[in-house]
Amino acid sequence: MKSTKIKNFTIMNIGCILLSVGIYFFKIPNGFATGGVTGIGTILGRISPVTPAVWIWILNIALLVLGFLFLGWQNSFKTLYCSMFYSAITFLFELLIPLSAPLTDQPLLELMYAMLLTSIGSAMIFNSDASSGGTDIAALVLKKFTDINVGKALLAVDFVVAASSFFVFNIQTGLFSLLGLCSKAFLVDTVIESFHTCKYFVIITTKREEISKYIIETLHHSATVGSVVGEFTKDNRAMIHTVCKRIEAIKLRKKIKEIDPGAFIIVTTSNEIIGRGFRGV
Repeated sequence: MKSTKIKNFTIMNIGCILLSVGIYFFKIPNGFATGGVTGIGTILGRISPVTPAVWIWILNIALLVLGFLFLGWQNSFKTLYCSMFYSAITFLFELLIPLSAPLTDQPLLELMYAMLLTSIGSAMIFNSDASSGGTDIAALVLKKFTDINVGKALLAVDFVVAASSFFVFNIQTGLFSLLGLCSKAFLVDTVIESFHTCKYFVIITTKREEISKYIIETLHHSATVGSVVGEFTKDNRAMIHTVCKRIEAIKLRKKIKEIDPGAFIIVTTSNEIIGRGFRGV
């Protein structure tokens, strides 16, 4: 349990750092306002003397206070920590590595890195059962007190923020911001799913005991075994069902071929396995 907590804490911190790197080095210099607190902070930083990093910090604090007032303190520590941590890192980047222009003259390349780094960072935070705060808190408040479709409301707000970049920056920046907004949700969902990708094996073999022993003793997974009859050969064989992580799948496939070269193997990909040894319900 302690090692799991340490692992989750480490992943959560790495996620916050990646999120900050994507925001400060790629989003803010290019004016990519793809919605959320960072998008609003980028817009406000352009039209006011306060820097984007400071605006992000102010907005996150304001939303956290709003959340505590209307939602209570339950399950809020991780959100408080992540929100303040990534805001602080972004502010430190601003102090220690001041940027007056984008890193390159390739805005599309920088948009790709901006969306990739922030999506991976957000996914790592979500995967640790945490949140980076921001508009997520506003969504929870809306959900609690209104009948508004929260997803559509937040999408509308993000669209307004992205559209604002047309007027605050220029047409090119506005187009890139809208492109980033469209890709953001898809990328976050894809990265989150990739964390949980597992392989499901169906193995038809005459070497049931040897393969099952390897699965249990070496991979530390269980298996479900049934007896089957080949309709063409009329031979009796065992059918083994098991699931494992992607890196374990390579080892298992290789071992099966060593034990039983004639085994028939079906391998499929699953984005979610719930149960002992994988994910809780």
